[in-house]
Amino acid sequence: MYEQKTKETDANVIEFIEAVENPKKREDAYRLLDIFTETTGYEAKMWGPSIIGFGSYHYVYKTGHEGDAPLVGFSPRKAKISLYFAPGDTEREELLSKFGKHTSGKACVYINKVDDVDIEVLQELIEQSVIFLKKTYPEN
Repeated sequence: MYEQKTKETDANVIEFIEAVENPKKREDAYRLLDIFTETTGYEAKMWGPSIIGFGSYHYVYKTGHEGDAPLVGFSPRKAKISLYFAPGDTEREELLSKFGKHTSGKACVYINKVDDVDIEVLQELIEQSVIFLKKTYPEN
């Protein structure tokens, strides 16, 4: 049976950020922590060893696979900062066109530094993702 790898943990978010080697990435992680906390109203929690997540939702796919995930989150990785938004949200692309310098995958948006992006658009992406996921996966 499939075992979900990325689960909420009791690890300390501040200790995780303090362990980020690059001082600029660490500073950006604190900025993102403030932006995500203020925008979502959720307390930051560690998910797995390296994702800082906000809120959570329970998903069930058509295949029967199910699990829990943060509504939104980020990870200050060595190469780039990963931002986690809702996969499948059609409004995301329109917002990303105004976001600033980034690349994106299915659920992740990658940035080099916070100064490369529009903070107001980041807040809209966070809000839209939370709304989309709460509508798509309403609490039972």
